[in-house]
Amino acid sequence: MSQSKPNSSPAPASEINIREELEKYLRYWPWFLLCAAIALGYAYFTLRKTTPVYATTATLIIKDGKNSQSSEMAAFSELGLMGGMNSNSIENEIGIMRSRRLMATVVKALNINVQYFQEQKFRNPELYTKTPIFARLMSIDEIKLQESPGNEFRVNYSNGENINITRIADEKVFKGNLGHPIDLEFSQVIFEKNPLTSQVDLNGSEAILVKFSPVETIAGAYRKELSVMIKEKNSSLIELGLNDPVRSKAEDILDQLVLEYNREAIEDKNLVAINTAKFIDERLMIINGELDSVETGKVEFKEENQLTDIQGESQLFMSTASEFKGRQQEIGTQIELAEAMISYLKSSSSGELLPANLGIEESAVNQGINNYNELVLERNKVLSGSTEINPVVVKLNRQIDEIRGNILLSLNRMKSNLQIAEVNLNSQAASIRSQISSVPSKEKQFRGIERQQQIKETLFLFLLQKREENSLSLAVTAPKAKIVDTAFSSRLPISPIPRNLYLTALLIGLGLPFAFIYLKNLLNNKINSREDVESKMLDIPVVGEIPRIKKGEKDIIEYNDRSVLAESFRILHTNLQYLMVNAGNKAGANILFVTSSVKGEGKTFTAFNLALTLANSGKRVLIMGADLRNPQLQRYEVDTRDFKGISDFLVNSDLELKPLITTSGLHKGLSLLSTGSIPPNPSELWRSSRAELLFESLKKDYDYIVVDTAPVMLVTDTFLISKYADLTLYVTRAGYTEKKLLNFALDAKKDGKLHDVSFVLNDVKLANFGYGNKYGYSYGVEQQGFWEKLKAAF
Repeated sequence: MSQSKPNSSPAPASEINIREELEKYLRYWPWFLLCAAIALGYAYFTLRKTTPVYATTATLIIKDGKNSQSSEMAAFSELGLMGGMNSNSIENEIGIMRSRRLMATVVKALNINVQYFQEQKFRNPELYTKTPIFARLMSIDEIKLQESPGNEFRVNYSNGENINITRIADEKVFKGNLGHPIDLEFSQVIFEKNPLTSQVDLNGSEAILVKFSPVETIAGAYRKELSVMIKEKNSSLIELGLNDPVRSKAEDILDQLVLEYNREAIEDKNLVAINTAKFIDERLMIINGELDSVETGKVEFKEENQLTDIQGESQLFMSTASEFKGRQQEIGTQIELAEAMISYLKSSSSGELLPANLGIEESAVNQGINNYNELVLERNKVLSGSTEINPVVVKLNRQIDEIRGNILLSLNRMKSNLQIAEVNLNSQAASIRSQISSVPSKEKQFRGIERQQQIKETLFLFLLQKREENSLSLAVTAPKAKIVDTAFSSRLPISPIPRNLYLTALLIGLGLPFAFIYLKNLLNNKINSREDVESKMLDIPVVGEIPRIKKGEKDIIEYNDRSVLAESFRILHTNLQYLMVNAGNKAGANILFVTSSVKGEGKTFTAFNLALTLANSGKRVLIMGADLRNPQLQRYEVDTRDFKGISDFLVNSDLELKPLITTSGLHKGLSLLSTGSIPPNPSELWRSSRAELLFESLKKDYDYIVVDTAPVMLVTDTFLISKYADLTLYVTRAGYTEKKLLNFALDAKKDGKLHDVSFVLNDVKLANFGYGNKYGYSYGVEQQGFWEKLKAAF
């Protein structure tokens, strides 16, 4: 059929392709709408069921012991009492904050291993401090709690002071009164009114859920949720983060975590000072006793020898020896300190902190003591979160032992050097004593006693000064972590975010049908629409589309039928008239062959309804069952099953043709020539001369002859008689016929096996009917509802 082209120039190929691709999906718009509605509905109920989670953050600065000392503490920096903070890196402090031990301390302090929930339809929000009653655990057996059938209880406080506690796991009921211990098998628990929520009516019918968990379990859960990160590179600014459904609870956890961290840091920093104070007190007791003994001996010496003012007599000589005496006092003090430290090292255990900076002049010894104390503190920190077999602890122990040995060796070497110096001074003092030989020996003894007294007094005063300095350092200890921003929670939840959830649901709702349709089209090798045929078969026109017949609908056209099926065959009839005119048919009936590639494509259905359509137009029509192997006309004319027909005429030359033709019971203008008996050799029968006689005889009496032939890919019968056809209607079935089978029809036409071939597309879905469903056959037909369009889409 020729069609006039529009005057406007055609759209570019790219624009046409985009439009065609969009139309492939837009025809399924009911599925997109339904899937999007389901996805959005699912997102809505997810939001109702999911507990929102909020982000809580706190910011703090870790003070560096080397650079961040206050002005009050700067006075003690030279004493080495602040050395405990110098070895801690930011990474170590982060590790301490994330330790299970510190989080367990926070859980115990806040008592958050007991959780309270409000029982609701969709979700159970945690009440935290807003609970009307709270539980106080007298004692808890962690093993029994873990072995218990369940640790979640429903507490009903509707009867005044009486409460009923139901274990949800096995519905076991525990009864008791508020303020009295109740045995829950794993613990004695006292339920009390919450003074912070006294406005809540305890006599109501409400019930709350109480969940008891082991401290380690809750600590481990929050430890995983806790994030500790450095805000900026090369800085000690740290941000703590915690996500939790209860904002006030997360804020309390972060604030308590900083508090516990500072408390432990202060205790750790004071540990050296405490051990130093202990050592000083012990030495003061010993020096005080020695000083008392020397002073008593001095008094007794003066009484026995009746001495009054010896100084005046020996002033001249002693002025020369004063310098040596002063040096002897210093060396004697250093020897005493060295002996005291050696004695302390030998009596104390390995890993115990050493007193720092007692006044020993040897810098190597002081540096070794400071390094030793720093390693001991670092080992104790690591050991608090691990065991003795930790490789880091083993390495630190080895370093501590090495430094301890070096300190002892340095002290012994220093003592030996001091003793040598003392010997040298004594020898020099002997030369001076030779100059004062005139002084009585009693004066010499008195000076020895006085010298011992001065040494003991100097050491005693030095230790008193150090004790006061150490006490001040304990009193002026500052927290290690300075809070920049206290814990603060976001106003909006971070999960789930309604906008993102709805957007994701919408994308999924639209993406699923899109992906399904895309894969369906990608993997589909069947014909589905008119475009599939026309895009591959440009040389063979499509003269008709026959819609899909729903289950329960009639598949036979009736008189004055206005259904889509009837309209489609009327259009097919019109197109055939144009083809007949263009073919320039000679006088006589128009013979229309109806064939297909394989069985099941609807050629008999098409042939019979086409014959009825032609008969309804007032034409004399004959339908022939030319498929001698598998006759199907009896599906519509049951009485013809036992009639003689074409095969009998071809076999028996004495048989007349007209008695074999019957009038159809469906239309008086339609005649029927049945197949007849099924022969063993159909191909040989069609090669006989009576086949030509058959068609020539029938052309005189009818306007149209519709021939239902055999499938051309399976048998050669149709090719043998195709020369008698004026037009050949090649039936294909949407969703059934493979696209590659169209090439067979094209090859048959090129080889001359079939002529004047036109395609008829059968069983087309309404979604694919007409040109892209935009100009479908809906005129005069009731419009489809949403569900009908939804079902028709697939």
